Amino acid sequence: MVFLAITADTWLVTCLGFCIVLLLLFVFIYVMKALGWIMQPRKQSDVVRQNNDMPAVATTVGSAQQEDEKAAVAYALHLYYNSLHDMDSPRITVRNHTTAWHIIH
Repeated sequence: MVFLAITADTWLVTCLGFCIVLLLLFVFIYVMKALGWIMQPRKQSDVVRQNNDMPAVATTVGSAQQEDEKAAVAYALHLYYNSLHDMDSPRITVRNHTTAWHIIH
């Protein structure tokens, strides 16, 4: 009885398995692309648009609001840079202690 004999059936099974793997690979790729296309946010087409007759209103941000925003950004940067790392001791201590795992029966 020869287990490693290469026959026509061997090549047929090998090629069929290889083709199935490639087919499933392409199917999974297109399924993932379709899921990505479905899950991405869409632009809303039902947005109410301004009439051409109405002039656009320009809004300006008040100087007090700009100052508040600058202060918030400065405070956030201050907190980030000053609490970037905890101050820990560079000394490492290892103490031996016996546990039930050290006992050999």
